[in-house]
Amino acid sequence: MKRVHVAAAVIRGTDGRILIARRADSQHQGGLWEFPGGKVEAGEAVEIALARELHEELGIVVTRARPLIKVRHDYPDKQVLLDVWEVDGFTGEPHGAEGQPLAWVSPRELPQYDFPEANQPIVAAARLPGHYLITPGELEAPQLLRGIQKAIAGGIKLVQLRAPNGYDPKYRDVAVDAVGLCAGKAQLMLKGPLEWLGDFPAAGWHLTAEQLRKYAPKGRPFPRERWLAASCHNAEELALAEQMGVDFVTLSPVQATQTHPEAVPLGWEQVSELIEGFNRPVYVLGGVGPADCERAWQFGAQGVAGIRAFWPEA
Repeated sequence: MKRVHVAAAVIRGTDGRILIARRADSQHQGGLWEFPGGKVEAGEAVEIALARELHEELGIVVTRARPLIKVRHDYPDKQVLLDVWEVDGFTGEPHGAEGQPLAWVSPRELPQYDFPEANQPIVAAARLPGHYLITPGELEAPQLLRGIQKAIAGGIKLVQLRAPNGYDPKYRDVAVDAVGLCAGKAQLMLKGPLEWLGDFPAAGWHLTAEQLRKYAPKGRPFPRERWLAASCHNAEELALAEQMGVDFVTLSPVQATQTHPEAVPLGWEQVSELIEGFNRPVYVLGGVGPADCERAWQFGAQGVAGIRAFWPEA
């Protein structure tokens, strides 16, 4: 069965809302919502196909787009490659040129709409930012909380409270305060034993590679409404992350780092190959910073994660 190559767009308006369309009942996966786009013709560049489809379907002209995520999915009757781009520049007023209903929805409302199964990673990618801050491990609580507050004020939307010294009670105390700081402003990802999950319902959970190996066969430990991430370093761990149904991962180290000088860097070429075979958003980590975001997008990543690069008091 030949894989159908589809160009799709996460179209973002100036107010941050995202445009989705409802599939006709007569179509494959009919009646469900989707991100607009269509088939890439043989020999056609993806950007050209995307621009053509969006003009035909919505009557808009794309002026700015970048790669967001690629998803391969096998339905019983069809295999697809969804080549998804973020479109945040266009002219014209989008309308359902083919009679399809449209809706502008905020990123946080996306999970309330029914999308085809293949679209779930796109929903995650559309909701996630390009930067993922990981807190430094060697700070005292007041300094740590002050830094998180400053980072959020500076626009950071995704924060991992790192737990470098195992899982001590002090981490839990800081976590309680961090939940308060992030409420309504940023998504907080915690680390620690899964026994703590019930104590922090507002937080997402970021699993270590060790936890991933231990728990992946049991599947996802909580429903989709809550973010689940994992730290990965190779193809085997990425496969486990997919098996567990995580929403996104960090992939490291891209380059040599001060934090883990002993780790062998993957390099951009290998990072690109690993991302190519993985159907979830990936943050590249290790020796990268905000300046590498464009490059990370070109290699298929969601964006960059970092400690020093994003820490406001570094």
